[in-house]
Amino acid sequence: MIIAVDFDGTIVEHKYPQIGKPIPFALDTLKKLQEDGHRLILWTVREGELLEEAIKYCAKFGIVFFAHNANFPEESREKAARKLTADLFIDDRNVGGLPDWGVVYQAVRARRKGVDLFRDFKLNDLEVQQETKKGWRKFF
Repeated sequence: MIIAVDFDGTIVEHKYPQIGKPIPFALDTLKKLQEDGHRLILWTVREGELLEEAIKYCAKFGIVFFAHNANFPEESREKAARKLTADLFIDDRNVGGLPDWGVVYQAVRARRKGVDLFRDFKLNDLEVQQETKKGWRKFF
């Protein structure tokens, strides 16, 4: 699978423009996903020198991204949309926030087998919430 990963707040703590401390198990999980054959794309607001710092930081831990802020290495951002065609996005700005990296790894493994753990989890939570509300309030 192609997996787009944010940097600040996802791989490391938010300290932009500096690089924060690594988030527990983020680097180990990304390395394992890479070893499992997934294609990782670094998808971040960082550009230029700040982007290079993030790339080098991850490389110190054995993580080599297929591309950076693009679908493939040769893609010109002048001619392509900024939207990625990744199968999954790992980002601290997800609805519900960033799950524990162990959960992320298990969800990616399950997704490869055709099971969407996050979808089932979120739908079950939503159903429980809706049962406790009445009428139009179910949606708010």
